[in-house]
Amino acid sequence: MKLILIRGLPGSGKSTKAKTYDALHVEADMYYVNEQGDYYFDPRQLQQAHEWCQNTTENGLKQGLDVVVSNTFIKHWEMKAYRQLARKYKADLIIEVCREQFGSIHDIEPSVIKRMAKDWQE
Repeated sequence: MKLILIRGLPGSGKSTKAKTYDALHVEADMYYVNEQGDYYFDPRQLQQAHEWCQNTTENGLKQGLDVVVSNTFIKHWEMKAYRQLARKYKADLIIEVCREQFGSIHDIEPSVIKRMAKDWQE
């Protein structure tokens, strides 16, 4: 069983790469998609979105599924809960980094992406 974390700046190809795996795909953006398939980001719900990701990941691991999580994970601490889940369920933890520049599909301001790049931890 594998837990794959794909990290990178917005527009770096994280979601595209995650879709290439035969695994349960989870990312915070999914939390903001309504039943009609429309995306509505609300920054006030960011904590709930990440809690949803962690809970969905844990449920997948409980079922013995491979799980791939694609989020920015700018700082190392942002991956801590997933590291703990990998240990708890004895999943192989794989961390991949996307570095492409396809442009953000969510119209994130370039200044925000620049700040995220400045805060990036290898």
